[in-house]
Amino acid sequence: GWLESLFGWISATATLLIPEGLLQSLVVSGIIDGVGGVMGFVPLIAIMFMMISFLEDSGYMARVAYMLDRVLRIFGLHGYSAMPFIISGGIAGGCAVPGVMATRTLRSPKEKLATLLTAPFMPCGAKLPVFLLLIAAFFTEYKAQMMFSITLLAWIMALLVAKLVRSTVIRGESTPFIMELPPYRLPTLRGVFIHTWERTWQYIKKAGTVILAVSILLWAAMTFPGLPEQQVNQFETERLAALSTIEDRAERQQTLIEINNRQGQTALRYSLAGKIGTSLEPLSQLAGFDWRTNIALVGGFAAKEVIVSTFGTAYSLGAVDPDAADTLSSRIAADPSWNKFTALAMIVFVLLYAPCVVTVVAIAKESTWSWAIFATVFNTVLGFGMAVAIFQIGTKLFS
Repeated sequence: GWLESLFGWISATATLLIPEGLLQSLVVSGIIDGVGGVMGFVPLIAIMFMMISFLEDSGYMARVAYMLDRVLRIFGLHGYSAMPFIISGGIAGGCAVPGVMATRTLRSPKEKLATLLTAPFMPCGAKLPVFLLLIAAFFTEYKAQMMFSITLLAWIMALLVAKLVRSTVIRGESTPFIMELPPYRLPTLRGVFIHTWERTWQYIKKAGTVILAVSILLWAAMTFPGLPEQQVNQFETERLAALSTIEDRAERQQTLIEINNRQGQTALRYSLAGKIGTSLEPLSQLAGFDWRTNIALVGGFAAKEVIVSTFGTAYSLGAVDPDAADTLSSRIAADPSWNKFTALAMIVFVLLYAPCVVTVVAIAKESTWSWAIFATVFNTVLGFGMAVAIFQIGTKLFS
């Protein structure tokens, strides 16, 4: 909450200091609202990393692999598969890249491949901000239950898909489980904090480099080529009419804000990103995703945190009231194109669809590019199919 307020204050200050125009839009909507949306989740991510570090340093994680071997064997996996799953986010907050690299401990190529393809399903630290954003908007009374359900669903989907691929494209016998269990230790405070800081710093560094670069590119795609002159003149005429005909100051101000918002949304639709999002809408509407959500999901192929930063940019471009103190969650909750079933469909799609670019490269290095492409296409089709089912069944049965 404090970080959100801090970035809100920085955004408001930048709006006052920088003259209105493209530079202000780039700094406020592209950089501050984009990167700030991701940075606001740093405390939550850091606490999750701290808990995982405690479990790792205590020697408990090795016992998890031992205990889960009997269960994982049913699905064609190995006890060692538990570690890549956990590192990828099986205990929410990991990262799929080291999770994929951790599959090197698996001796059987087929078990390794099945683990590689399913580890990205886990709720990594990059997906968590998206889940937290939507839970805060639509499931405020069931926050803990929702996060637990998302993690549980990730494990269920990973196991079922592993069983599917091990029964079809990656057939073969399971290998025996052999492992030396380390003794239980009381983790040191210094060790836990060092591991927590290293992982949190990686998250912050990613927000300040990859996310910043992608946010600026997406801002440019959502800003240019801009509105045609005829449309600009039309909105200007509406403003002049409001100024000359509405006497009440509060009502006039509200009307001007509404005109500005409509102009921002229209400009967003006319942009390159808006055209891409609109072209995908006939298909994505089956899952309840509008053109603006499509822009965020396409950006998510680069890195999942970009989904939040893109929403921050898109809703900032569309809502230009400088006095508005509402958060991104409240803006999404107030958007008539969203409801609980849209949010659920979005959560499931983000959980399952294509891994980020860095993870895809890691999968290719640990196996082949053909399997990396298979993971990208198969995961996206699976995620979209489940999102469509959730949205269609939910809206027809409960709306």
